Amino acid sequence: MSKSGHKGVSRIDCPERKTVGWYVRVRLGNVTKSKFISDSKHGGKEAGLAKAVECRNRLERELGKPRTDWVVVGENPRNKSGVVGVRRAVKKYTGKDGTVYLNEVYEVSWNAGREKKGRTSVSIKKYGEASAFRRACAIRREKERLLYGNAVVSKWADSLSKVCAA
Repeated sequence: MSKSGHKGVSRIDCPERKTVGWYVRVRLGNVTKSKFISDSKHGGKEAGLAKAVECRNRLERELGKPRTDWVVVGENPRNKSGVVGVRRAVKKYTGKDGTVYLNEVYEVSWNAGREKKGRTSVSIKKYGEASAFRRACAIRREKERLLYGNAVVSKWADSLSKVCAA
């Protein structure tokens, strides 16, 4: 959180360059939108801040980003499943007899708080490839609803909505 107390809104005080105001920056995926809100044009520091927060909210709506103070992750080229927070993994565990077993799973992760991470997995062996993936997507959507109030949907994930439908 910036010193302004508002996510995505930063203060710039550089009178020698005639830059005194609030800088708004919103990013989702590979798209960044920004705007400078001048104090002098908006009636002072407090009025400028109010206008900057208003501008930030408008830019978030334009990008399709949910209004939250949590970090919202967009598209990542390293994500092979196509769904944020869901990845295919191999878990290794040791049986009671000391034998090492490998289990392929879809691992689901989410932010459980400011400093906590949540994680669970769904077994591919137990549920099958497609069913395990659907279950993992359903778990992720439920965690998003709990954290953000609704599931986060990005433009690039539209093609996966049929696969992830619970």
